[in-house]
Amino acid sequence: MGDNPVLSEDTPALQDVLDALDDPECRAILRETVEPMTANELIEACDIPKSTVYRKLELLSSASLVRERDSINPGGGRVTHYERSFDDVTISMDETGEFSVSVDRPPQSADERLADIWSMMGDEV
Repeated sequence: MGDNPVLSEDTPALQDVLDALDDPECRAILRETVEPMTANELIEACDIPKSTVYRKLELLSSASLVRERDSINPGGGRVTHYERSFDDVTISMDETGEFSVSVDRPPQSADERLADIWSMMGDEV
């Protein structure tokens, strides 16, 4: 989950969003990530195996529906928290029959933008 599509201005691919929202375990993760949670917290809260949680987080990240936030663990190393990164997802169809997806996101504070940059820098090292 090294690249963080939430930082991009690009709209996620329709199929990525549909795949994520069609998955019951992804929906369970989205329900829990109103506040940031670690993967271990999600494993317990959603009753999902560890390997499955990471696959589902990858799917949600690819769809730009979950944001990763890394922080420094006082005991050493980094801790990654995951949080839902949208307020609303809209699927629509235009007059030509083409489907599109629109993801409304909450505004980010300066601290949140800095945390995203920090997270990206950590992925580079």
